[in-house]
Amino acid sequence: MSTALQMTAFGLTLLSTLFLLLATCTDCWMVNADDSLEVSHRCRGLWRECVTNMQDGVRTCDQYDSILADHSVKIVVTRTLMITADLLAGLALATLVLGLDCIKFLKEDPCVKLKMCYGAGVILSIGSILGLVGSVWYAVDVYMERAMLVSHNIFLGVHYDFGWSCWLGMAGSSGCLVASVLLICCLY
Repeated sequence: MSTALQMTAFGLTLLSTLFLLLATCTDCWMVNADDSLEVSHRCRGLWRECVTNMQDGVRTCDQYDSILADHSVKIVVTRTLMITADLLAGLALATLVLGLDCIKFLKEDPCVKLKMCYGAGVILSIGSILGLVGSVWYAVDVYMERAMLVSHNIFLGVHYDFGWSCWLGMAGSSGCLVASVLLICCLY
């Protein structure tokens, strides 16, 4: 039972960590959501903004000036939270690998291996909460920006909706949270 639970938590942690890393690195946190016919598809991310021509598929991206430049609070906070969540999820994954029963590291001391799995669950829970806060913070800010424009009857030609990177960040963070619950609560 314990080995199956560990392997389930490991698989979920691995997949969720990959989702978090992809969400942080990709550039489609906000996507244009116009109902009119669009000739281009525009995505905004944490690191750059990209436009894809729908007719010929040509994609051009504009990098943000600098990491240290003046950016909106939404981008700075989301970057910080997502990078921290990525680092914590990676650390938890490494700790979990060493704590698995099927790994020969510290095979003679099962109590230490169990504590490593528990520690990985604690680290993973902190990382998952940070990732959820970052993803939801960004999504709420996109929604509030859109609601403010609609309430003032302002139409700029393009309005944005949540992109797949935002959803990927939420899914990865939720998966990490479920894996941490498995490791913390169910393993004991």
